Order: sequence, then C-alpha cells, then structure tokens
Amino acid sequence: MKKALILGILASFFFAFTFVLNQQMNISGGSWIWSSTLRYIFMIPILFIIVVMKNQLTDVLKDILSKPIKWITWSTVGFGLFYAPLCFASVYGPSWLVAGTWQLTIVAGALLSPLFFKRVETENGSIKIRNQIPKKSLLMSSVILFGIFLMQLEEAKNIPDVKTILIGFVPVVIAAFAYPLGNRKMIEICENKFNVFQRVFGMTLCSMPFWAFFATYGLFSIGLPSKGQVINSLIVAVFSGIIATILFFKATDLVSHDTTKLAIIESTQSGEVIFTLLGGVLIFNDEIPTLISLVGIMLVIIGMILNSLIKS
Repeated sequence: MKKALILGILASFFFAFTFVLNQQMNISGGSWIWSSTLRYIFMIPILFIIVVMKNQLTDVLKDILSKPIKWITWSTVGFGLFYAPLCFASVYGPSWLVAGTWQLTIVAGALLSPLFFKRVETENGSIKIRNQIPKKSLLMSSVILFGIFLMQLEEAKNIPDVKTILIGFVPVVIAAFAYPLGNRKMIEICENKFNVFQRVFGMTLCSMPFWAFFATYGLFSIGLPSKGQVINSLIVAVFSGIIATILFFKATDLVSHDTTKLAIIESTQSGEVIFTLLGGVLIFNDEIPTLISLVGIMLVIIGMILNSLIKS
C-alpha cells in the first residue's frame, strides 16, 4: 500500500506539469494552439515505441481499420475537445484555478453514467443494463462544486466583465465532459481488449486529423512555435502524457484487489491542485490565492477524497 500511495502522489506531481507549463508558455507569448497540438504530436512516437516493444501494435491498427469513424470521432472528443479547451482556458486564469476547476470532470463522469451500459449475467444469459447516476458520489461531488464556485467567485473580483469570466470557465466545463465521454466510449468500442498504452496510442493516432487542422491554422495565423514552447510541450508530453500515466496505472494495479485501497490511491490525484499551486507560486511567481480561494481549493481536495472513498 505504501508503494502504491507514493506512486499515486508522484503521478499527481507529474500531472501538475500540464497546468503549470501551459501557463508559463502563455506568459512567454506562446499560443495555446501550439501548446495543445505539440503535446499530442510528441506523444505519438513515444507511445509507438512502447507498443512496438510490447508487440501490441498490430492489434490496435487492425481494430482502427475495422471501425475508423468511431475511433476518429471519439478520439477527437476524448483528446481534442479535452485538451484544446483546457489550454485555451489557461490563457484566462492562473494555473491553480484551471487545475481546481478541471476537477469538475469527476462530477461530469457521474452525470454521464446513464449514457453507458453494463453487462449482467442472469439465468437467461447476459443482458445490458443502463448505468444509474451514482447519487452518493454526486452528493460528495457537491463539495467539489462549492469549492470551484468559491474559487471562481473570488477570481471574478479581478476580472472586469462577465464575458471574460465565461471565456475562462466554459472551456474547462467542455473539457471536463469531453474527457470522460471520449475515453469511456473508446473503452466501450474497444470492448476492453486493449491495455492503457494501446488505447492511448490508438486515440492519439486517431486524433491527429484534429491536431493537423490546429497545426495548419496555427502555422498560417501565428507562425511556428518558439524553441521554448517546443521544449515545454515536450516536457508536458513526457511528464504528464507518459510518466504520470504509467505511475498512476501502476499504483492502481498494485491495489486493484482492494476497493478501499484503490479509492485512496484515486484520491491522491487531488494532489494535482496542490502541486500546481506550489509550482505556480514558487517557480513562476504567481500571486498567492486569497483566503477564500484557498478554502475553495481545500474543498475541492476534500470533495475528491470523499468521492473516491464513497466509491469503495
């Protein structure tokens, strides 16, 4: 358990690089278009090497060719409509605010449950039953919502108009729903026959038309990214896209037999908010959040922990 806990906390540390470095790239004059696009462009060769070394490439490519429209559609939703809006939102708010608001994805995941089915074995064979909205989980998630409300309300004092507030908030809401929707649909389409690296590689590959469009638009509208933005995007791709994913799934594998311990490991991801806050303040000299914002951050973290424990 101790090893799994350490791995979970390390994963949240590396996931935090997404929010901190995206803000740094914006401050340095880099475009959110390249921040989002370059991450997935860099992830492709890394993931390709991993699945080739594991001899798992052929099965993924065969499945993509058998149903390309589904793969491209839901990969675009799960990766494109998740990460592009998240990078866009980082232009309009500090990294800790985006990281905290992003935890809306827990609430979104609960609300999306009725769109999916589970198979149940009965005397008459296997049947599909529509998932229910987990009411207890949603109740605990209300703590997260209240925390986000406090953070956004406090930040709104520094913003002159409602339009700017919405521009920073609505994209995160879109990302929070797109990520679980796209990923769950792909798990459903893949019928659980691929591991995380195969699925992430396939989704990254199939989201390339979306990123190619973004890259073309960026090239003609703002020109090539700077050397600094390329390096920072590579760091995000390796740290958040690869290392954090490996650490988190390794941690969950170690305790997968015990639902209580698994819930505790899942709750370590609340560390993203803390590490993002510390990184922004200590490294990039972000303003320290006000007392009300700090209370909001703590409520988000408490809500995430309660939500994970209630699942068990």
